[in-house]
Amino acid sequence: MNKAKRGFVAAAAAMSIWGLLPVYWKQMSGVPAYEILSHRIIWSLVAAAVFLSIRGSWGKVSLALRDRKVISLMSLSGAVIGCNWLLYIWAVNSGHVLQCSLGYYINPLINVLTGYVVFKDKLRPVQWGAIALAGAGVLYQIVLYGKVPWIALGLACSFSLYALIRKLANVDPLPGLFMETAVLAFPAVAFLTWTGIDGGGAFMTEGTRVSLFLVGTGLITSIPLLWFVQGARDISLVTVGLLQYISPTLQFMLGYWVYGESFSSAQMVTFTSIWAALTIYTVDSVNDVIRKKRGTRN
Repeated sequence: MNKAKRGFVAAAAAMSIWGLLPVYWKQMSGVPAYEILSHRIIWSLVAAAVFLSIRGSWGKVSLALRDRKVISLMSLSGAVIGCNWLLYIWAVNSGHVLQCSLGYYINPLINVLTGYVVFKDKLRPVQWGAIALAGAGVLYQIVLYGKVPWIALGLACSFSLYALIRKLANVDPLPGLFMETAVLAFPAVAFLTWTGIDGGGAFMTEGTRVSLFLVGTGLITSIPLLWFVQGARDISLVTVGLLQYISPTLQFMLGYWVYGESFSSAQMVTFTSIWAALTIYTVDSVNDVIRKKRGTRN
């Protein structure tokens, strides 16, 4: 298998795991979201430390810790991704997998809009049209039912903000994961300690199966991240852009067909608008790459 094929398989596998995460969180549906989050933080920190040792990458962490700006940004990104994880875990175990899917469909378009606002990226008319179409789909649901799809918007906006902060910090993903979870580790340990003293806590009390799933949150967080980073380095950005739709698509399939969540006509309009917007945006992006390649050859 050549480098490009290995990269494609690694990135696709990472996206597939992220798309199937609701199945993992559902195995701990009886555990409060705050508790699952705390375990995810602690075991992700442990997993990141192990992988950093295996790769001999502690120097990158040391280098990042010498820069106060980077420390501040990583502390902020840790808080943002912690909120994103908490919302996602709670939403899945509360029966809102379809909204999670919608959020991660919207996210790429939010990223494009963020690039325009923060980095002054130029948007083509077609891209503006795609964003407007997606916005109209969300607005339709709000006007018709008076309900804001706040879970979807919360996930999309928080992850977009997280991506922005990480771009500004310019820290590799694995050292970044270690620093983010290190920032969150103290409150996570404090929460679990308090829960244990108070007589609660699922770890080692709800059976071996639940305890193993809690420990496994570290691997389910770090391994897909490593695969995605490795894969993204070996394939084109267009391919990465196309692969990112695997995750919300799998979530949609799980929410609708496996968990039987209700899917109203208003939701159908919203999803259809988002799908159409993403199709328009993706086709335009692919055509832009083709045009640039032809221009380079000429």
